[in-house]
Formats: sequence, C-alpha cells, structure tokens
Amino acid sequence: MLSRVMVKLSGEGLAGDAGLGIDPATLKETAAEVAAAARDAQVSLVVGGGNLIRGADGGLAAVGVGRVTGDHMGMLATFINALAFRDALLALGTQAVVLASHPISTVAEGYSVQKALDHLAAGRVVLHAGGTGNPLFTTDTAACLRGIETGADLIVKATKVDGVYSADPVSDPDAERFDELTYMEVLDRRLGVMDLTAVTLCREHGMPVVVCDATRPGTLTRIVRGAKVGTRIS
Repeated sequence: MLSRVMVKLSGEGLAGDAGLGIDPATLKETAAEVAAAARDAQVSLVVGGGNLIRGADGGLAAVGVGRVTGDHMGMLATFINALAFRDALLALGTQAVVLASHPISTVAEGYSVQKALDHLAAGRVVLHAGGTGNPLFTTDTAACLRGIETGADLIVKATKVDGVYSADPVSDPDAERFDELTYMEVLDRRLGVMDLTAVTLCREHGMPVVVCDATRPGTLTRIVRGAKVGTRIS
C-alpha cells in the first residue's frame, strides 16, 4: 500500500471526445477515480492546460505570441482546470484545495511544501496550479518536482493508453508494450513518455513513475494498493 502519490493528468484528458474545454461527464468520472484513491492514500494532482490553450505551439506564434507568453497563458489555463477539479471533488464529498505557484488572493493560496504536507495530512487532495511557476517547463516537470518536494512514493502519469510503447500503438499495431523501463532506457530511446527534464529529475532523485490508462475504472486505487498496472519506470 502506498501512502502518498502524485498524479499527473493532461488537460486533454478532461476534454473528452471534444478535445477542447472541459467535458462535465469526463471531469466527474476522473474526479471519482481520484476521490476513490484518496480514501486509501494521500493524493496530489497536477493537471495540464492543453485543453484550453496550447500557447505558441498551437499556432499563436503566427500572430506574434512568443514561447514565454504562450507558456504563461498555459499556466493560467491550469488554474481553470484545477479549480474545476477541486469543485468536482468537493461535490463528491472529498475535501480538496488548490495551491498555486503564483498565488491569486481571491482564487488560490500560494504553494509551499509545508502547506501541501499539512493539507495532505488533513486528508485533503492537493491540486497544484500554475506549473512550476516558470516558462519553458512542462506540467510533467511540475508534477515530478512537486512529487519529489512532498515526498511522494510514486508519480502516476495518466494517459489514454495502458503503458509505454515503442511507437504509437494507434498507428502502429506492431508497437511493443513495456512492463518496466529504466530512466536511461526512456532517455536513450526518446520514448516520449514525459519530457526529458521530467525524466531526468526523477532519475536524479530515484522517483519511480507509472504510466497507465487513467480512463479504466479503479486504476488509481489499484496502483495505490500496490497492484502492477501500466509501465513502471525506475
């Protein structure tokens, strides 16, 4: 049984089939999975913002939006997702709080390690908004950083596939699925599980990562209870 986990959800994971915005049914289902896992362990969550804004990479560069500005826009998008997820958890009877890299006094209090640990100890799910607070770093890196800072046992990278493959299993039916990988195998083969900074950070601090299909009911609870799910990177 794990005592504390950090879950990384993509913003796209909240968009449902639409691919953009927040799909209410998907939000409710995902929140229910997190709420169930939070009954067995302390849970923190980082949600990306790609369902709301893709910054300069989404074509805004063509009208003059630079990478740094685009990243700041993406960080603000994570506030929207975190607030929505918090309220979805509260509606399910699970206490939750948003901590932000850049506090907004009327929206979310600022992050500190001790605040996060206090909230977790009190049984609240902690949602981290604003990424690392710096441009040029992804929310994958933010999840790994916050997980390491707060002493998580594991980073759960939630995706739409059941693990890590040698290629995109949707376009390549012969893609090989891995049960276990080392950090160096991920880095050397550039498998695209997480960005290289996030993987390197986990490697330097010995933080294991599990990549799994978060859409399958009960997945997070099974992981918390020690089941082998998805692909483990260590």
